[in-house]
Amino acid sequence: MVKLINLWISVFILLIFVQCLGIQNEPSENFDWLLGKWQRTNEAKDKRTFEYWKKIKDAEYAGFAFTLQNLDTIHQEKMQLLKSDGNWNLLVKTPDEKDFIAFQVTMIKDGLLECNNDSLPFPKKITYWREGEKLKANVAGDSVQIPFEFSRISE
Repeated sequence: MVKLINLWISVFILLIFVQCLGIQNEPSENFDWLLGKWQRTNEAKDKRTFEYWKKIKDAEYAGFAFTLQNLDTIHQEKMQLLKSDGNWNLLVKTPDEKDFIAFQVTMIKDGLLECNNDSLPFPKKITYWREGEKLKANVAGDSVQIPFEFSRISE
């Protein structure tokens, strides 16, 4: 009987250990590394691009991006990063679009987010990642890529 109890205790401890290892290896679904106000540093000299991210709740982030040329807003877009039914999606909408366009989040790593929508001619893939204190992004289609580099701006 004592051997049986020892066996069950050993199995229980082993299961807890394996579960803990699995939790440590799962990618973080925390995108707080996006939060804040960012200014693009690799923009054309006559333009200024900004991107702002805030956390609404654990499963929802909101972003807003805009580009100024002189003092005129020449581009803007709203973004939502939402988890629904266990899946993350990046939703993007410009003023010209009636509805948000959905990009399925296909890769999550600590400090990295990759989203895809193969039904579009451009962009098909949007990637965000942190590189030190910089926020970087890449917007890509079949043959075109647009790199973005951002520095945090003071609140």
